[in-house]
Amino acid sequence: MLTVTRSFAFDAAHRVLGHQGKCRHLHGHRYLAEVTVESLELNALGMVIDFSILKERVGGWIDEHWDHNFLAHPSDPLLEQQHLFEKPPYTMSEDYPNPTAENLARMLFGLCRTVLPELKVVNVRLYETPNCWTDFHD
Repeated sequence: MLTVTRSFAFDAAHRVLGHQGKCRHLHGHRYLAEVTVESLELNALGMVIDFSILKERVGGWIDEHWDHNFLAHPSDPLLEQQHLFEKPPYTMSEDYPNPTAENLARMLFGLCRTVLPELKVVNVRLYETPNCWTDFHD
């Protein structure tokens, strides 16, 4: 089995509704996501996948939806103040409403399965800070 991993850095703001500590306040992070995919076979060029394809499909989605954006709980009262935002905030799903590292990793894993149907997505690691991260895998 062969795997490849590509990392994607992005900046985003969030807050965790219901949190009792500092994370209840609006704040930002320099996130780093690592996406690992695997394959039994290599393509005609000897690759699992070209890294530029990962950048285009996964990185493009991250750039469009998460980078320099507010990642919001669907019930966040800030969503009622659209005039505060230059682009529409990314609203989390009802299934995983709080924009925690764990929920972001889970959502990114599902997205990768959608945009990389020809590969098996093995793991998504999401760093919220350089010393705090979560892994999501099957």
